[in-house]
Amino acid sequence: MQKMDSHSADQRIVTASKNKLGRTFAKVMRIRAMSGDSNGNQRSKKSHHEKVKSDTAIKKDFLKKLQFNTFDEEGKGNLRENISIEAFVSKLFASISAIKAAYAQLQYAQSPYNPDGIQAADQMVVSELKSLSELKQCYLKKQIEDPSPDSCLALAEIKEQNCTLRIYEIHGKKLDSQVRLKDSEITFLREKLDEAKQENKLMEKKLNSSGQLSFPSENLHFSQLNPSHFISVLRQTMKSIRSFVRLLVGEMELAGWDLDVAASAIVPGLTFWQANHKCYAFESFVCREIFDGFNYPNFSIKPEGEKGPKHFFNRFEEFKPVKAADYLRWKPDSAFARFCCKKYLRLINKRMEQSLFGNSDQRKMVKCGEFPKTSFFSTFAEMAKRVWLLHCLAFSFDPEATIFQVSRGSRFSEVYMESLSDEAFWSADRRQETEPVVAFTVVPGFMVGKTVVQSQVYMR
Repeated sequence: MQKMDSHSADQRIVTASKNKLGRTFAKVMRIRAMSGDSNGNQRSKKSHHEKVKSDTAIKKDFLKKLQFNTFDEEGKGNLRENISIEAFVSKLFASISAIKAAYAQLQYAQSPYNPDGIQAADQMVVSELKSLSELKQCYLKKQIEDPSPDSCLALAEIKEQNCTLRIYEIHGKKLDSQVRLKDSEITFLREKLDEAKQENKLMEKKLNSSGQLSFPSENLHFSQLNPSHFISVLRQTMKSIRSFVRLLVGEMELAGWDLDVAASAIVPGLTFWQANHKCYAFESFVCREIFDGFNYPNFSIKPEGEKGPKHFFNRFEEFKPVKAADYLRWKPDSAFARFCCKKYLRLINKRMEQSLFGNSDQRKMVKCGEFPKTSFFSTFAEMAKRVWLLHCLAFSFDPEATIFQVSRGSRFSEVYMESLSDEAFWSADRRQETEPVVAFTVVPGFMVGKTVVQSQVYMR
């Protein structure tokens, strides 16, 4: 009885050891499913590289447990058996890696749909499942020893690494396809943006040519004239100027101009706070030329006898409802027509017009007292009209409104200036205020009686 009891005890120990080994083996076989059930959210956040590291750690842990459960407890292990077990486990993990690679290939072949790729991946999955089934049978029959375990181990490692490499390649292909998709989306959106810009340009041209930009103070009376009327007309004038500046810059871009170089030619030696701030340089150039001579009656173009405020107000009222193009055809020898000719020739020199339009036909017409019917000149003429109206309104005051320009290097004054670059007032870390100076005037300021209309300046 004692011998039988001893034999039964040994059998229970071996059975318990086998049960532990079986549970460990089953744990590895179900490791992906178990990870998906318990740590789905965390698994989705891991990178593929982290998953490969995790698989390697599981393999090492499994080998340690397998060797301990089989040999350490029973004391029957030897080096050859350990190598055989390691080779067997390596084949197991190589097959699992092959299935993962085949599954990745299957996913990749589904979008875009590739029937040949799907079939090849499916066959690979079936083949590796058969290999796993064979490994399972070998394990159950205790036939895990290999005649050349070292070679088997090396081949299994190579297979596993190749599968891992294939997974990375598939992942790289997915990223490449995503990049191509994003590139096509960017191209599509850029085309839509260009279309929208073209539509905006057409709308602006139509709006400017029709002369339907809303004009304030439709029922303005001379006796009720005050600085707020001047400010209102000035705002409309600046809208028209900026519309022309956008058109001019757009033509420069179409002609292949380097806008950075062009802006530097207007305000040399200045680094703009933001790339899109260079538009202020072009606005400054147009304002400087178009407002030059503003303090003189008729911009000192056509001398005439001394006229009072009422005369200029009547001129303002007469000219306000008329389109610029119609007025130029109606009175080609008027002071306004001469004003348009002079300002166009100063703003658009011969080389610029040749570069923008491939010829200088518009300048030739303007020099001869004729006025082109192009959309570019029409936009310019509407801008000139609004500057002329502002000038007429300025001389309708007593004393007349005057214009002023802020000198470069001047300190900032909140009374006389409005900054267009607030970045200049703070240090790079935005922890302390600085004392910037004026880099250039964008829009001149005006004095209407005791009312100051601030000049818009760019600070550095």
